[in-house]
Amino acid sequence: MGDDKMKTYKGKSVYKGIAMGNVIVLKDRDLQIKRYKIEDTASEIGRVSRAGETAKEQLQRLYDKALKEVGEANAAIFEVHQMMLEDEDYLESIQKMIQTELVNAEYAVAVTGDNFSQMFASMDDDYMKARAADVTDISNRLVKILQGQEEVDFSSMEPSIIVADDLSPSETVQMDKDKILAFVTVHGSTNSHTAILARMMNIPALVGVPMELQEIHTGMEAVVDGFQGEVIFEPSGEICVQTRKKIEEEQEKAQLLQTLKGKETITLDGHKINLYANIANVKDVGYVLENDAGGIGLFRSEFLYLGRKSFPTEEEQFQAYKQVAQMMAGKKVIIRTLDIGADKQADYFNLGHEDNPAMGYRAIRICLKQPEIFKTQLRALLRAAVFGNLSIMYPMITSVEEVQQIYGIVKEVQEELDRIQIPYKIPEQGIMIETPAAVMISDELAEMVDFFSIGTNDLTQYTLAVDRQNAKLDDFYQPHHKAVLKMIQMVVDNAHKCGKWAGICGELGADLELTETFVKMGVDELSVAPSMILKIRKRIREIKI
Repeated sequence: MGDDKMKTYKGKSVYKGIAMGNVIVLKDRDLQIKRYKIEDTASEIGRVSRAGETAKEQLQRLYDKALKEVGEANAAIFEVHQMMLEDEDYLESIQKMIQTELVNAEYAVAVTGDNFSQMFASMDDDYMKARAADVTDISNRLVKILQGQEEVDFSSMEPSIIVADDLSPSETVQMDKDKILAFVTVHGSTNSHTAILARMMNIPALVGVPMELQEIHTGMEAVVDGFQGEVIFEPSGEICVQTRKKIEEEQEKAQLLQTLKGKETITLDGHKINLYANIANVKDVGYVLENDAGGIGLFRSEFLYLGRKSFPTEEEQFQAYKQVAQMMAGKKVIIRTLDIGADKQADYFNLGHEDNPAMGYRAIRICLKQPEIFKTQLRALLRAAVFGNLSIMYPMITSVEEVQQIYGIVKEVQEELDRIQIPYKIPEQGIMIETPAAVMISDELAEMVDFFSIGTNDLTQYTLAVDRQNAKLDDFYQPHHKAVLKMIQMVVDNAHKCGKWAGICGELGADLELTETFVKMGVDELSVAPSMILKIRKRIREIKI
């Protein structure tokens, strides 16, 4: 291979890993859609509804596969797609077009899909913007069924690097985990579905890569380097040799890390740190145990509320919390009460449109304004606390009064449970420190609660006045900012003065450049993605205070 063919592109890295292999390019097989006149409108409308049924069956299969492989939160998207296929506005729009313009089903579906997608894309709300891709996904699926096109069969492929303009959830979930070496896409953000999946699967992924897809073909060789944030197509012999060496080094490191299982997370001079994992649903407990975390430092309970049409019942929640508590067998499990709102929306909450949702009606504010929702969750939590070592933490606190209100509601729940004689336990209760307000009064808050957990993602965005969802501001979002680090120090000091513990559960907790700084600050606990546990343990065991 001559070096003249070699092409290198930079992108945003989603997971630090390295891979080499053959490429499969998922071209949007341009759906050639012809418009032609029809006589029998009823039979065209019939074709649309039959295609809809087939699409629902396909989506159900995708949902079942996703549920097994990536858990409920990531499978929920296919339920959303099934719901959208039943959307009356969408279906009516297609039928009206067939009836009034006497056009074929494919054309009516494609045009309607475009119209709806543009409508969603032009909305201000990030949640609605994301739906634009979903409508396109559904319309394309219907058109392919109407044209009698087969879906790509990922089960028969060799392990490959997937290259695409963007990957829809439908595409990522059909792929067989063992057969994907890496993802490389032109579009997509570091918070996208593809990104979440890559981190769960521990494979390198690059998004936002400015490559020309016409020039890249299935079967080409490529190297994806998540450390450098680059992809090299048709690499030279020399680069292939270097890459093989890097891949071997990574495998050796991974095996060395395995030897840290069962070891303590303790510094060279005997200072112990609690190293816990962050999870989003019950199925993630497998990753926690596999990576030997000391406990769960953040169970994001809002995922029980997302991707469904109505509130989860007390019983459903109780079963989920109880199951996690039992599986962790006496290790600490900290469950955060629902942190919905901002970038996590569920239609049935009827939160309404907000110009500035990150600073809006979210998290504890919803719980205090709609205490019935909150009480259902608290009843489930207090009942589940009997079955293991549960703690509760409350997100987005800004005042002493809020904590007093919360305790008032907990007391009401206790009285209800006493009345109906259901066994429960009042667990340890702590708060998330995510606002500068909470940092500044952390001396007073420390007297009221059992522990602090610092949510650095929100704390950084509120301190620097930088919206963390806005890609234009990536350069201004600086989690290492001195102001953020000073706040963390202040929170830890105020907790310790009151004999309470303080941890970090935001993304920053997994930042290996800061591990030593945090240990020296006196941070008692770090809660990180399961795939980071052993890396952080290794780092802590090399530190001397």
